[in-house]
Formats: sequence, C-alpha cells, structure tokens
Amino acid sequence: MGRPPVIAPDKKIRVVLAVLAGEVSVSEAARKERVSEQSIHRWKADFVESGKVGLTAGRTGPSTREQQLEAEVAELTQALGEAHLEARVWKKSAEGRLGPSRTSR
Repeated sequence: MGRPPVIAPDKKIRVVLAVLAGEVSVSEAARKERVSEQSIHRWKADFVESGKVGLTAGRTGPSTREQQLEAEVAELTQALGEAHLEARVWKKSAEGRLGPSRTSR
C-alpha cells in the first residue's frame, strides 16, 4: 500500500466543515480526497477536540500575544526612563562645565 497523500491543513478544514454542515458524507469526502474514511473521521475528531479546548479555556486571561506585547511595553518604558535620566545627567554635566544653557533660563 502506498503512502497516503499529503493534504494541506486548510483543505482538511474545508472538508471537515463540509462534513459537519452535512454538505457531503464522510464516504463522499473520502472518495473525493482519495483518503480513507478513517482519516476523515480522525480529522473531524481532531477539529472538534481542538474547538473544545478553545472553548473550555475561554478568555480567562490575556493571550500569549497580549502577554508578549505587555512585556515589550514594560521593557520600552523602562528603556525610555533610563534614557531620560541619562539625558538629564548629561545636561547637568554640560551646565557644570559650560555654564547654564540659554534654554534652561
């Protein structure tokens, strides 16, 4: 028996959605995609299980992307504060050597 064809994930999703919507039967989808009915059943089970996980987890907290962005904002805020302090130190140092600047009056 040969190796089963490689089906792209987006195509599997379309097939599973068509089966779930009742547009095609599992056997029709299997014939059309040249895979076993067992493969279609497995895709369907995986799809439904992934959906359960997503619904069970819910939106109890920030997503991973939100957490990444919040960490980046915190890091950039700290860097901005440090740069501001450094600029003030440089300005004070320059005033001590050159006298007060015209803009600081």
